[in-house]
Amino acid sequence: MPYSEALWFWVTGNIGRLACAMFDEIMERDIVAWGAMIAGFAHNRLQLEALEYARMMREEGIKPNSVILTTILPVIGEVRARTLGREIHAYVIKMKSYSKQLFIQSALIDMYCKCGDMVSGRKVFYGSQERNSVSWTALISGYISNQRLQQAMKGVVWMQQEGFKPDIVTVATVLPVCAELKALKQGKEIHGFAMKNGFLPNVSLITCLMVMYSKCGILEYSCKLFKNMKDRNVISWTAMIDSYIENGFLGEALNVFRSMQLSKHRPDSVAMARILSVCGKLSVLKLGKEIHGQVIRKKFEAIPFVSAEVIKMYGNCGAIGVAKLAFDGIPIKGSMTRTAILEAYGYNKCYQEAIDLFHHMRSGGFTPNHHTFNVLLSICEQAGLGDEACRTFELLTQRYRIKASEEHYSTIIRLLTNLHRFDEAERFAQMRSLS
Repeated sequence: MPYSEALWFWVTGNIGRLACAMFDEIMERDIVAWGAMIAGFAHNRLQLEALEYARMMREEGIKPNSVILTTILPVIGEVRARTLGREIHAYVIKMKSYSKQLFIQSALIDMYCKCGDMVSGRKVFYGSQERNSVSWTALISGYISNQRLQQAMKGVVWMQQEGFKPDIVTVATVLPVCAELKALKQGKEIHGFAMKNGFLPNVSLITCLMVMYSKCGILEYSCKLFKNMKDRNVISWTAMIDSYIENGFLGEALNVFRSMQLSKHRPDSVAMARILSVCGKLSVLKLGKEIHGQVIRKKFEAIPFVSAEVIKMYGNCGAIGVAKLAFDGIPIKGSMTRTAILEAYGYNKCYQEAIDLFHHMRSGGFTPNHHTFNVLLSICEQAGLGDEACRTFELLTQRYRIKASEEHYSTIIRLLTNLHRFDEAERFAQMRSLS
């Protein structure tokens, strides 16, 4: 087997050490070998290693070809290395044959947009002599990643006005926008377009449609799509669970989870976290404990969002002691798990304990985020602790330099108003209007 093919096994086999050892033994490395290593790192989401090997390749005097360029540009976007991206762009312009290749143009658009530079992304797009559905989809995706959702929706119309038909990737890209904007009319039109053009059945696309209809409040459409799916996967099962949760049907979400457990698709960490949240809201401690056991067996407790849901589930079920044990058993505690234990104390009206624990964690180096402060201000409101709420708000804005959200302001204004501290409430209302 040629060494380049052997290296390529890493891409699918994730045998990094063997590939690196094999690469180090090659006396004369050509562009194929370098490309295989860079692609392997990129595929396994080792972005910094991919960039490092690209740098080493250049130091050995080997210039990147079109394949390596389209491999490395998405990596640059993922790490938001805009300066490096501009250098690659300059190289593409210098190599005139590359600057005319549409897939490189699309990769440049994608890279700039991921770096938050929509101006440069649009400049590449509109400066291109040719465009196709891939480059249009790259621009639409860029609008989405920069929260310009209305522009993304318009982009689908504009590309068709230019004579380019959206492909299955375009449809899958724009459906989540319809869900976010609750744009049911456009979502239905895209559904019809997908059916007319033979894009269905497709598991990923049907899952996107399920989520879109659910977020638009048409749960029966989501259920119908799921029921008629022949080839489900873990993501589609989880989407159906989410659809029921989104619309307040928590019991039905539990039923779907139980059916999922009996299927060939075992729940992953995301599905486990979702159903732990449901167990907490319904106070179903027995099932919650059962799922916690599965989390431990599958070693999911090391995943922050899963361990956070375990803690909150016990807290919601009134088992604050078990929640504390679960928290203490986490070897590396991050902001999600630390905030979760504060919530658990809040659920059980252990308000002072939550505040004392917060200050203890701060003294140990914990840096709270905006969600931590949401939880703390909510605890202050429930406990009627006006002075503590004001101190917490000052920590939020002065010590940690976090921009106060609408929720932060609303909570403290509501608390101070309930305590008849109207002047202070008015002061915070004025601060909100100026922010």
